[in-house]
Amino acid sequence: MLEEADPHSPFGTNSPTLVKDFPSPELPAPFILHIVPVCGLVLFPGMIAPLMLGAEVTKGLLIEPLAENQTVGVLAQRNQTVKEPGESDLFSIGCMAQIVRLVPQPDGGMLLLVEGMQRFALRKMLPLKSGFDAEIEILTPRTPPGSDKQWETAIHTLRASALKLLEMMPEVPEEARATIASIHDGEQLTDLLATNLPIEVEQKQVLLEELDVAARLRGVQGHITHQLGIVQIQQSLLQEVQTQFSEAQRRAYLHEQLRAIHRQLGDDDPTKQTVQLREQLINAGLSAETMDLAERELRRLAFVPPASPEYCVIVSYLETLAGLPWQKVSTDTLDLDQAQRILDRDHFNLVQVKCRLIEYLAVRKLNPGARGSILCFLGPPGVGKTSLGQSVADALGRRFARVSLGGIRDEAEIRGHRRSYIGSMPGRMIQELRRTGTRNPVFMLDEVDKIGADFRGDPASALLEVLDPWQNQAFVDRYLDVPFDFSKVIFIATANSLDPIPAPLRDRMEILELPGYTEREKLAIAQQFLLPRQLIENGLTPETCFWEPGVLQRIISDYTHEAGVRELERQIAAVCRRIASQIARGQCRQGRIAEPLLSQILGPAKFVREQRLKADIPGIATALAYTPMGGEILHVEATRYFGKGNIKLTGQLGAIMRESVETAISLLRSRAATLGINAQAFIQNDIHVHLPCGAVPKDGPSAGIAMFTALASLFTNTAVHADLAMTGEITLRGSVLPVSGLKEKSLAAMRAGIRRVLIPKLNEKDLAEVPEEVREYLIFTPVESVDEVLSLALHEHSGF
Repeated sequence: MLEEADPHSPFGTNSPTLVKDFPSPELPAPFILHIVPVCGLVLFPGMIAPLMLGAEVTKGLLIEPLAENQTVGVLAQRNQTVKEPGESDLFSIGCMAQIVRLVPQPDGGMLLLVEGMQRFALRKMLPLKSGFDAEIEILTPRTPPGSDKQWETAIHTLRASALKLLEMMPEVPEEARATIASIHDGEQLTDLLATNLPIEVEQKQVLLEELDVAARLRGVQGHITHQLGIVQIQQSLLQEVQTQFSEAQRRAYLHEQLRAIHRQLGDDDPTKQTVQLREQLINAGLSAETMDLAERELRRLAFVPPASPEYCVIVSYLETLAGLPWQKVSTDTLDLDQAQRILDRDHFNLVQVKCRLIEYLAVRKLNPGARGSILCFLGPPGVGKTSLGQSVADALGRRFARVSLGGIRDEAEIRGHRRSYIGSMPGRMIQELRRTGTRNPVFMLDEVDKIGADFRGDPASALLEVLDPWQNQAFVDRYLDVPFDFSKVIFIATANSLDPIPAPLRDRMEILELPGYTEREKLAIAQQFLLPRQLIENGLTPETCFWEPGVLQRIISDYTHEAGVRELERQIAAVCRRIASQIARGQCRQGRIAEPLLSQILGPAKFVREQRLKADIPGIATALAYTPMGGEILHVEATRYFGKGNIKLTGQLGAIMRESVETAISLLRSRAATLGINAQAFIQNDIHVHLPCGAVPKDGPSAGIAMFTALASLFTNTAVHADLAMTGEITLRGSVLPVSGLKEKSLAAMRAGIRRVLIPKLNEKDLAEVPEEVREYLIFTPVESVDEVLSLALHEHSGF
């Protein structure tokens, strides 16, 4: 088989391929074939060749559509400029071919892959509406007998000449030499060589029409001998020229030859692309080490064919290098007053977070080269973590880049893919820097607590190098394979919870908590930010859509249940859309939103919050819990009934809460005498502890004193104050341990109508973070032991 040859080869390019001999086709009488005219190609028997049919020809074939395995007649055109050839424009002798494959083209044309079978002669043309059929006569070549010594000598001489020509051309594949050496049939050999000879179509047609195989062989031998002479002269001239040209002249000569070849093929000049890439790399300001690597790749590019997949890989790599902001930095606007105005414009309250950001910018102003800490905004969804990063970028006058890390499991997303396969690409850090066009953007790493890990690596561990100010000045992406400086980038991460973040990664970041908003804060945010924005987005104005007082508060309390304000904005948008629809239909000119209208637009109230107990009941205590959605209250219910001392826990309690119940029971049994409880009650009764809302999983180390209080109330038959809630963990010694999330829990207590809250003594310092309105509404009582808890929680008690 002959592979595709080099453009300089006398065997041409895109040469047809040798296939096995075909027997005479079994055609129905009369011998009628559909004729396929071809331009610039003569098909010989035993060869495979592609034929391109234009859109106008393909449309005509729709009447008699071609199909795979169909036999057609292939005739070469006399005049290659004729677009719609007639009978007089075609040679009268051609080659029968079988269609191997049909490939439709985007322009409406058709690519046919055909196998040559036998020579035929035209006898009568049968014109069709588009194209034509023809009656043909199969031609049988005349071959000398195999015992003819002169014929065997001629075949051997032709084969030897062809092999000699190939030996003088090392660029021709070895498979071509092996194919020619393996052919012993004279007719096959002459057809193969005639197909691949770089001669005119008319000369090939002469060889096709020659039925005397011996005469055909002599003709092919003459062409081979002629090509041998040309190659020998070229090699002789090349040797002489090489001694005269300097290295620079030789390179210029070769490049000019390469450009001429690509102009003939209609391809883009690869040397021009190389020059452009070199200019882009120089303008990008690469380091000396990186520029040396780029120059090596450019030299490789000069020797790689443009059609090769490796060519695209190298070009993509060099374009990535040239597109990175190696030296481009944006000028910081370090006006702290303006930064404060931007933060106040975009976000309500968040005083401590804004103060920390101003401090961060102040350090940048006084020491531009300082390695700042990596900030991590921690808080529930919808509190403005991502938008805070955008505000920091606006305050500094820097570009803003954002990458969502939620759900990624492949380490290559951070470090990049190795350039060992087509489709490899740099990591998302490098991609975002290339998109922003500067080396010092504000880079937001969203959802850093939701990074996964599997057999493809651990992306969280890969982030350690990126977020370390002492290492990221020489971060090496696997795709680039050269260091890139990340030290000028301001990294800001966001997370909903700290627990899923690995400890080493958490250690790299400074945590800034953004707790949930109070209802008063949500109302202010809705009035100042959400409602004006939704009016604009829905084509309304305050005059065409009037909101009565109390409507926003009703939406907050009855239709949202979140720490942030995303759902609140969605509900406001739903109301605005209903008014916009009525105005657009001409049903009204002005919409007036009142509380009774909310149930028509938004439906009945979606959330009924857990409220304080209406009565003081033994065996029930109110606990405070913290969730990613904000604070919640939990009613801890305990009951006992005759049994064998078994303990039953329901309400989807996690392992930590189960241990809290067991600790509370052990502590209660150890103090049974002090509390006046009969020790036999624990043996003769089964205990059932339940937390309502069983469909919601619950866990955490903050309900210990509530568990103990509910059990103590149950066994002493003493009611717990209904207006009191508590949070804190206990030990077997009866001590009350500190907990987290005091602000969120306090907000939940205020929403539920609780008036008194018991907190651990060690959490007293955290009251400064509780909003002032909450501190004015609630009475906080610090406690250090369960004795103090029972004395404050139970109506009547003894032994304290």
